[in-house]
Amino acid sequence: MRVAVMSDIHGFNLALETVLDDLAQQGPLAETIVAGDLCEVGPGPAEVLDILRAGTYTVLQGNTDRDLVEMARGAGLLDRARRWGNHVLDEIGDEGIEYLGDLPFSRRITPPGGTSPDDDLLAVHANPHDLDRKLDPEMSDRELREVLGDTRAAVVAFGHIHICYTRRLETTLLADVSAVGNPKDGDLRCKYGLFTWDETARAWHAELRKLPYPLDETAAQIRASSLPNAEKVLAKLIKASY
Repeated sequence: MRVAVMSDIHGFNLALETVLDDLAQQGPLAETIVAGDLCEVGPGPAEVLDILRAGTYTVLQGNTDRDLVEMARGAGLLDRARRWGNHVLDEIGDEGIEYLGDLPFSRRITPPGGTSPDDDLLAVHANPHDLDRKLDPEMSDRELREVLGDTRAAVVAFGHIHICYTRRLETTLLADVSAVGNPKDGDLRCKYGLFTWDETARAWHAELRKLPYPLDETAAQIRASSLPNAEKVLAKLIKASY
């Protein structure tokens, strides 16, 4: 059994297409999971949603997806965020907001011959309990356990902080698949994870794939878009760090 997990597209549809082209060469997959943060930041939020809705992907909600829905429904965020979000809301429209609002929080997969929950792959956006708290590679084991709580799974696959890493915490493998659209780990490549279940060994193998970013095409798209502060968006993308 093989499962792909990607996250944090952030409106960069050309980066998404890069990942999907690579996935098409990886052979059959049981499932492809998109772990949230779909639209906000890049020049193609509507294009991202069109691609995802046209496919057979399992799409989860991220914190920026939630924030856009709250903004559209008048929950009220900071003025700066509202100005940014309004651009995205105009692009994706009411149907896009409805789509984001209906996305599930997580996806748990029990592999063939495995026992739930201890052999499961659990995909979430940030952590198994909420959309905001980080599972940062610099955190201690104790700090990570505080965020994970009583979660039981062989693998927790996530994004959120856009930093690519794997780390074993007792019997659980933490796998940050980083970001499709705007990585923040100093490495400007499109990233996603491939997880393969070995039924004989009763174990998951994780491969974090890193692909050349379509930077020239994306830069042209950003400059031709109606994005506020387009050059700043491009500069932050190229920096690939916080």
